Amino acid sequence: MSPRARSIRAVSVSAVSTALAGAGAMVVAAVLLTGCAGTPAGQTGPGAGDSRYVAGDGSSRVIKPADRKPAPRARGTTLDGEPFDLATLRGKVVVVNFWASWCAPCRGEAPALEQVYREHKAKGVEFAGVDIKDDPDPAKAFVRKFKVSYPSVVDQDGQVTLAFRDVPPNAVPSTLILDRQGRIAASVIGATTYDRLTRLLGQVTGE
Repeated sequence: MSPRARSIRAVSVSAVSTALAGAGAMVVAAVLLTGCAGTPAGQTGPGAGDSRYVAGDGSSRVIKPADRKPAPRARGTTLDGEPFDLATLRGKVVVVNFWASWCAPCRGEAPALEQVYREHKAKGVEFAGVDIKDDPDPAKAFVRKFKVSYPSVVDQDGQVTLAFRDVPPNAVPSTLILDRQGRIAASVIGATTYDRLTRLLGQVTGE
């Protein structure tokens, strides 16, 4: 092969490698920018480099009492600026919903969550939201639009969510139910419904 041919071949291989690398980078970037299903890239939400948050399939389970783990010590400030400490709710059944204003399925499940809360709060059931990687104004607008009456903790840096690493709510939305001993008793990975959440709550509150 002549020197000129070798040079042309080297340039061609280099160009192809560069193109493939660029395409690979675009695919990785697209994956990292995809948080919750229905979230357009560029909106508020998980930033590049954080691919933990994906759309769940709505699967649910109740954990046997002998296999339950204590919920972590989760503290923070609510969207209303009030202090929040999950430990103060021990002795009650608690529903913890992980959501964000940038998440389309979160908007879909919000009315059902509020309805279940209103129907069960007189029975000693508490609800708490965890607003993940959100901006205050869209989050507050979400709460107003869906008339959410239970508190939500601001989790801009994801540390509250990270505290639940033993039963990771790595889909947005996700919902956990804590029993009266403060243990994680049930979970829904993905959007929940009125019927599903009511059924799970009935199982935990009936213990």
